Amino acid sequence: MDSMVENVVSIQNVTKVFRTAAGENCALNDVSLDIAKGSCTVIGGENGSGKSVLMSIIAGLSECDSGSVECGGRAGLVFQEAETQILGETPAEDVAFGPKNLGWSRDRIREAVESALLQTGLTEKADFPARFLSGGEKRRLAVACMLAMELPVIILDEPYANLDYGGVKQVNALVRNLKAQGKTVIILTHEIEKCLGLADHFVVFFRGEKVFDGTPSEGLSKNLEAWNIRNPLVSYKAVEDLQW
Repeated sequence: MDSMVENVVSIQNVTKVFRTAAGENCALNDVSLDIAKGSCTVIGGENGSGKSVLMSIIAGLSECDSGSVECGGRAGLVFQEAETQILGETPAEDVAFGPKNLGWSRDRIREAVESALLQTGLTEKADFPARFLSGGEKRRLAVACMLAMELPVIILDEPYANLDYGGVKQVNALVRNLKAQGKTVIILTHEIEKCLGLADHFVVFFRGEKVFDGTPSEGLSKNLEAWNIRNPLVSYKAVEDLQW
């Protein structure tokens, strides 16, 4: 990465080993990675490649065994199954949950909720039963919760899982909006064809190691199939078609 770029996340020599009765599994092996402030980073990799483990460490949900992780502000992680993060009966109640726990005033909470729902296109669903939202809307609701708490880094774990074309468009529109606000967005996915056109930075993980770190165009010139990732250029004529 450019030495003049301000990094919001800096990961140095991180290793994470899971120990069970069956033995040890090295989920991350000496991984180093910098993520620039205000960028959109797509981290590709098959299931079990280590990308989700690393992001849970960045978000403070787990700890590494060795190495260091520095994050300029709190990071929010949107799980693949976003409905597991819904705590309120309605989107408005759900978005208010975090600010209330932070001890904000009633007026500040109301303003934060209204702004977050507006930014994620959920204003008209504010009092709708949250459990009846679509998959794409539930992902947007999880992001709204993080916007309300003013988190600078937002991590989306497999955000396109089980979404139809309309849902994918909703997620990508949300990513563009977050970038426009100056948020740092990290997308973890094995479906890079759906979002690589939005990325400034492309990283690939394979079997617990970082095997590529560069620009999307550089990544597309690699043999991605060797890391069990489908190269969009094999199926699509131009990466611009992926920006939807």
